[in-house]
Amino acid sequence: MKAIPVPEIEGAYLFEPTPHGDRRGFFSRTFDRDVVASVGIDPDGFVQDSLSRSRKGVVRGMHLRGGAGEAKLVRCSHGAVFDVVVDLRPDSPTFRNVKTFELSGETQVSVYIPAGCAHGFQSLTDPSDVAYRIDRAHDPSEDITISYKDPELDISWPLSVTMVSDRDERAPSLGEALKPTR
Repeated sequence: MKAIPVPEIEGAYLFEPTPHGDRRGFFSRTFDRDVVASVGIDPDGFVQDSLSRSRKGVVRGMHLRGGAGEAKLVRCSHGAVFDVVVDLRPDSPTFRNVKTFELSGETQVSVYIPAGCAHGFQSLTDPSDVAYRIDRAHDPSEDITISYKDPELDISWPLSVTMVSDRDERAPSLGEALKPTR
């Protein structure tokens, strides 16, 4: 497994495993504490694993956590997703940069998203499973949602959006969502 810095988002990394395949399929290490630690991320800092399953065209996001923020390691374990990260840390040299990735069960690549960045994705397959390794216990009072269709973010979702949650559909613009935290 190797760690690859994401220049567009300061502190973000792709973790690219080395799958071992044969006629049965493949075996892949999806987390390696030594590789994670080698880039300055505390591997023991993760406290929760979560999993979402989505149908093709579903968008989940854009989400981030207020307060101390929330860092996460995200991987598509089955299917494929169009993944989006937005740097919303005012002191970051990559503030307001948007970076997209295609994550898939075929590659098992993970993306590390630093605290203070918004995250969302669109399912490209039916279904797709996304695994999250998170560094803080969930506190719904700190949830921040930004409209996935905000023109300021200008995210070009690759498929027609087939479904979003009520929370995501009602989400405010980037400017409105961040007013209380400024």
